[in-house]
Amino acid sequence: MALPDIPPSELEAGKVSLPGLRKMFKLKNEEKTGFQKKIFYVGVPATAITLIELLIFGGRLKEASIAYTLLLLAFSYSIAVMKIHEVRKIYQALLLLTIFRLVNFSMPVFFERNLYSFVFIYAPLAIPITLATVHQKVTYEKKRDTLKRIGVYLPLAVFAGLVFGQVEYTLVGARELIPDLSAKNLLILIIIMVFIVGLVEELIFRSILQTSLEEFLGPVGGIFLSSLLFGMMHSAYGTVYEIVYTFLVGGILGYLFYRTRSLPLVVMIHGSINVFLYGIIPHTGLGLGLI
Repeated sequence: MALPDIPPSELEAGKVSLPGLRKMFKLKNEEKTGFQKKIFYVGVPATAITLIELLIFGGRLKEASIAYTLLLLAFSYSIAVMKIHEVRKIYQALLLLTIFRLVNFSMPVFFERNLYSFVFIYAPLAIPITLATVHQKVTYEKKRDTLKRIGVYLPLAVFAGLVFGQVEYTLVGARELIPDLSAKNLLILIIIMVFIVGLVEELIFRSILQTSLEEFLGPVGGIFLSSLLFGMMHSAYGTVYEIVYTFLVGGILGYLFYRTRSLPLVVMIHGSINVFLYGIIPHTGLGLGLI
């Protein structure tokens, strides 16, 4: 263990007593123990989720579903007995990830994967997300400030969606979720991707998870870990490129949310990416047909 920093002049002058040295060492030990506890409380469940997502990445869905069910029970128990408020909030957020994935597992059994299947996957999360949001007391940008900046947020979201969507389409490709680019189909796609998919995922990863991690680990740790889990939750695409890319995009969204506290901004960017990825680009091609 590193010795506490004590100016040589104070040692020579006898200004630091033996009890003072003991107190300094005690503080150092408490800081080290506190850091180790933080790593344990957050690192163990984050590692568990990562390992389960790697099972999904490898196509072992049955094992992954069993593991997520056990993790769901573990989080539920931990939330009930955990005395540290900040850790309990983090486990609530991680519990939402397990619920989301288990609901996601069930959908292919009953429905063909299409645009409307997103509604069945994301809508059931509305109640637990609402309860978690109320309990966590997340601070957002004031509504009047959002309205003032909407003229900046909206074009920024569309431009970011176009850029990020093109890069993601290049990396993994995507099957179009609408038959054509008619006004009706585009409107339905925008509603589902922005107000259902984008809203739910940003509430989980940025609003609830990142905020709770920021309180426990600080801004850098909160943004990094929430973005890492965001990337890992895209393991079902079966490509490392998608995991790394969504991790980086999650980091950008996380930083924007941290700086602005604007949920509408990150929701619009996220939704715009999906609109371009699953609707516009598959029909027009890269560069929107201009290249």
